Amino acid sequence: MARVALVTGGTRGIGAAISRALKAAGYTVVANYGGNDEAAWKFKAETGIPVYKFDVSDHTACEAGIRTIESEFGPIDILVNNAGITRDGMFHRMTFDQWSIVLRTNLDSMFTCTRPVIEGMRERGFGRIILISSINGQKGQMGQTNYSAAKAGVIGFAKALALENANKGVTVNVIAPGYIATEMVQAVPEEVLKTKVLPLIPVGRLGEAEEIARSVLFLAGEDAGFVTGSTLTVNGGQYMT
Repeated sequence: MARVALVTGGTRGIGAAISRALKAAGYTVVANYGGNDEAAWKFKAETGIPVYKFDVSDHTACEAGIRTIESEFGPIDILVNNAGITRDGMFHRMTFDQWSIVLRTNLDSMFTCTRPVIEGMRERGFGRIILISSINGQKGQMGQTNYSAAKAGVIGFAKALALENANKGVTVNVIAPGYIATEMVQAVPEEVLKTKVLPLIPVGRLGEAEEIARSVLFLAGEDAGFVTGSTLTVNGGQYMT
């Protein structure tokens, strides 16, 4: 029977590419989304991947959503914590709401989405937890103290959780993308991309969402059992660790 994979924020951008790739590889895939009903239902119609709407920052909603998914499809063996948002602004002008919503969505979701599945993974002796961080969680970024703090926290969370579960067959790893050609990045004016962004990327181009998805496929696989607590940087050489 195919292993069940849940991808949060799995109907758009990088998340959609991950969902599609996992399905193509033979997994039973379920995609979570938070707000854009039109995009989610279009994604479902195009891919046949079931979609479930719940707020990843809300522990109660995640618990209920994940229990519903497992009752319909079986235990979740692969969790891809991909959902995230930005509320950019210089820190001296940032409001607490801008700070709080990003931390809740991007960092609290590591708890709210992982806690309901971790015990089952440990009991079954298999689990793959893959967390999507960011280059800006590694190097920082002006105007993104909230986002950078949350994405750096993801890396610390992964290292600790990996240690706790390594002897239970459960791996925990991070992927830190650089600039990927998603709707959000492509909305940046072309001149800005050409003069401010691309010159910083040694390979000379934006990444593709499918390149992140292929990285997820490796970490999700049976053959990746000796990889845990690691951060895979996929950024075209922009920031090397």
